[in-house]
Amino acid sequence: MDQGIVQANGLIKHYGQRRVVDGVDLAVPQGAVYGVLGPNGAGKTTTLRMLLGIIEPDGGSRQLLGLAHPRQARTRIGYLPEERGLYPAMTARETIAFMGALRGLPWREGRARADRMLHDAGLGHAAGQKIRKLSKGMAQLVQLLGAIVHQPELIVLDEPFSGLDPVNQEKLEGLILAERARGATILFSTHVMAHAQRLCDRLAIIANGRRCFEGTVADARALLPMRAHFVPRSGDAGVRALLPADAAPSGDGFDFSVPDEGIEPVIARLLAAGHGIAGLSIERPGLHEVFVKLVREAA
Repeated sequence: MDQGIVQANGLIKHYGQRRVVDGVDLAVPQGAVYGVLGPNGAGKTTTLRMLLGIIEPDGGSRQLLGLAHPRQARTRIGYLPEERGLYPAMTARETIAFMGALRGLPWREGRARADRMLHDAGLGHAAGQKIRKLSKGMAQLVQLLGAIVHQPELIVLDEPFSGLDPVNQEKLEGLILAERARGATILFSTHVMAHAQRLCDRLAIIANGRRCFEGTVADARALLPMRAHFVPRSGDAGVRALLPADAAPSGDGFDFSVPDEGIEPVIARLLAAGHGIAGLSIERPGLHEVFVKLVREAA
């Protein structure tokens, strides 16, 4: 595996007798959006915390921004933990400035950046409001802005979309893409495939503490055969016998996997038997289907 701005080799972590992370390898390319995907309890959060130096691994090694001791890079990293936590009496502006100050950003600059970022995120009206007055989604976006106000090289987001409504999810996706355009590297965990499919340059799927896939979204979707939906023109009498073995009725037609030899022999059989084609569509399975297959196999 190529070296990356974030590198993990054989990470292992035990909690009691349970091995929650079992030899995970990761390499996050500089400037990429990299997703760590997995079901609840797969070991995603533990893996991120080991990468950041919040907890120490029981085995394996990791490097962060070229450093063997991740905490030495803390001012160059922005981190949004899975557990949300803000001071309720602070205003949104002061919260963002405070989080920047923890990473070495001067207060005055932090406040100025906070106002600009809140305005750009559509939250300019909330700059002077206390956190306790904000909705959950607004507070979550404020915490994210605080994690990136110092313009870090690496941004680590643990389940960032959890609890957000669709509008705020779209805002968060926009923020992630804007940070990548700025030159930052983004590493985030999720179990929601739609966000990963839209955002990730590369991704890893973890199940039962082990990495069961690493590559691009296209690489993942290519693991399953393409699916076809065929609608006969003149009823379905006799059609089923001419289709691949896994064909199943669906709506006004049939769904089936495209054979290795392609769709052409199937069409030829149908036309030779006198069945017209009212509709035919072919597409790759989505990341969701691949994720479910890999996780079930790992289980």
